[in-house]
Parts: sequence; C-alpha cells; structure tokens
Amino acid sequence: MGRLRGYFLTGLVVVAPIAITIWIAWWFVSLFDRWVKPLIPEIYNPDHYLPFTVPGVGLLFTVVIITLIGFFTANLVGRSIISWWERILERMPVLRSIYRGTKQIFATALSQGSRNFKSVGLIEYPRKGVYVVAFVARELDSGDLGLTPGSPMLACFMPTTPNPTSGFLFFVHRDEVQILDISVEDAAKLVISAGLVLPGHDHPDGLVPIVEGGHVVGHVPAEEAEAKDKEPAKE
Repeated sequence: MGRLRGYFLTGLVVVAPIAITIWIAWWFVSLFDRWVKPLIPEIYNPDHYLPFTVPGVGLLFTVVIITLIGFFTANLVGRSIISWWERILERMPVLRSIYRGTKQIFATALSQGSRNFKSVGLIEYPRKGVYVVAFVARELDSGDLGLTPGSPMLACFMPTTPNPTSGFLFFVHRDEVQILDISVEDAAKLVISAGLVLPGHDHPDGLVPIVEGGHVVGHVPAEEAEAKDKEPAKE
C-alpha cells in the first residue's frame, strides 16, 4: 500500500500540471473564439462549411489581424494615423493616463532584447527576521524618486502566492536586498508552489525518488523512505 501511494503521488505530480496547462490553453482559445468568431465574415469562418466547430479560429484570426496592424503601422501612413489618434487621447484627462501607462507596460515587456527582471532577492518584510522573495527590476538612484540623491536603490516587485502576477512594488536600498543565486524561473516556481518546489528540485519537497535498476520509477513520502531504510535487511 505504501508503494501504491507513492505511485499515486508520482502520477499526481505528473498529471496535474499537464491537465492544468491543457485546461488553461483550452480556456484561452475558447475565450478568443467567443469574442472574435461572431465578427468573422461567414466566407472566412470554417464553422459555416464544416459539420463541426473548429477550435482556435478566433485566436488565429486575432493573430493575423494584429500582425497586419503592426505591418500597417510600420509605414508612414500608419504612423501618421497613430500620431493622430494619440493627439486625440492627449485631450482626454482620464483616458490619457490609462493609455500612457498601458502603452509603456507593453512596450517595456515586449521590447526585443529587454529583460523583465534582472535577478531575485530577499527582503525583510513585514518585519526584521521575516524574508520575502522579490524580483529585482532595475537599479536607480534615490534622486530619481525625488529623494536625496546619491543612494543606490533597487526597484523590486514582491509577488503574491500562488498568483505571481499580483504583488507590491518596493524601492529599497541596495544593501537591504540579499541577491540569491537562482534564476527568475526557479523563483517563480517557488512562489507559485507556496514553497513546496525549491530551486533545483523538479518535485515537491518531502517526496523521495524510488530508484530501481538505475532509473527513477516513482516517489514516496520521505517518512516512508526513512522507515524503510531502518528495517532490518532480509537474509
């Protein structure tokens, strides 16, 4: 029963991420199909010719339209239209701020050759002795923030668990951030798993691999593996 439990946990570790990934991908494709398919002319919509529904047509149509818009705005006429549109938004008090902030976020995140986060560090928060994981975005001078110039500061993003897309922005003195020797991807896994998946580990902490014939055939809880090691060897 202990080995069957270990096999079940191993299968759960393998199947759950795959199932969640497929579900998110299907939800994303279905979302675009619900939004975009009603706008596609019938002559270009395969659902009007086939006896079944083709998933992903809305997403594909969206990608093609966005690509064509990008191609169109790359020439003189397109840039002139964009400039005219931005001048209109500049006269709208609320929409102007929303457009500026959104445009800057997308331009920074999607710019070629840019790195979203430089490194990963630990910050003592909300009190001394308690550490949180923070992604270091950039280094800047305290004068850039309106403070007394001359102090090196780090712009750090502290993500929340288990959703790392939300969090808090901190501007901290460089000496108050302990830089870790792990990648941003490993730190994201640590945050999403609520500390269960440590950097450099492909399985949750507390599961010990079962090795047979030089190959890993499963995992069992650490307490079961320890109890098995203490059993006397059979003659």
